[in-house]
Amino acid sequence: MKIHILDDYNDALKHLKVFEKLKGHEVTIWNDHVQDAAVLAERLKDAEVLVLIRERTKIRADLLERLPKLKLISQRSAYPHIDVEAMTRLGIVLSSNQHAGAPSFAAAELCWGLILAAMRCIPQEMASLKAGHWQKAMGYTLRDKVLGVYGYGRLGGAVAGYGKAFGMDVLVWGRDGAREKAKADGYRVAQSKEQLFRESDVLTLQMRLVDATRGIVGPSDLAQMKPTALIVNTSRAGLIAPGALEGALKAGRPGMAAIDVFETEPMLDTANPLLNMPNVVATPHVGYVTHEEFEHQFGDIFDQVVAFDAGEPIHVINPEALGQLAS
Repeated sequence: MKIHILDDYNDALKHLKVFEKLKGHEVTIWNDHVQDAAVLAERLKDAEVLVLIRERTKIRADLLERLPKLKLISQRSAYPHIDVEAMTRLGIVLSSNQHAGAPSFAAAELCWGLILAAMRCIPQEMASLKAGHWQKAMGYTLRDKVLGVYGYGRLGGAVAGYGKAFGMDVLVWGRDGAREKAKADGYRVAQSKEQLFRESDVLTLQMRLVDATRGIVGPSDLAQMKPTALIVNTSRAGLIAPGALEGALKAGRPGMAAIDVFETEPMLDTANPLLNMPNVVATPHVGYVTHEEFEHQFGDIFDQVVAFDAGEPIHVINPEALGQLAS
């Protein structure tokens, strides 16, 4: 089959051990990022299979309708960037393993890397040292401080566990089921969302971005935070209302932010306000970008391709499309 892979920024996939799973297929890898439907349609006109790396490229009807040979899109996790209805109408199968088992420990570790970097002023001290200066900033110790975890799913649980290991007082808020699970795991549960924002020294967002959670953190929430507090977002930028984080940081509540996600990705605008604030530590959505995580994730994605080629598709999101293929 003719397989196209989009947005392999690091040119990493062909070096993975699991890339062998695609042996015998004609694979084309694109290392840049393109969103223009006309350009993508020309690039992918012969594609029978499209492999996506998370949500890097939006796949909408205007593109799908120009890909007559496309039979399968294989990816992993949620799919808000894909027009599943259009895929089904066109007889294109979407396979996406929802990985309901273990969390992405890589993402949880990156969250903690950002917490340590921000609270101990590591980027600022590195820049100072390289500029020929000695100590410039005063950081904060994490032990005995309150770690707020907003959302207690697989990732929230992992982050909370790391907080416990650091000797922090873990405080959780989320849906009813999440709060019950956190309480059963021995963590303190906030009485309200307001308490979570008011008491947290470090507050991390650990939720999926869906309609119900878009903009769930607004200016009034951030205004309740301590001037010494840190907010961390390694989930999705859309969880925070547009412009709210920049405004809150300028107002001094919270005092710091650490982010791995942006409203527009890839974020290449060096004039972006968040990239120019001294109280922000930012990384380019690398929470899941490790050798081990890629081996794991693309093992699943390539297995879906192999299974489809064998006539036994797995992790199918739109089974109605299978009937159209059969006909």
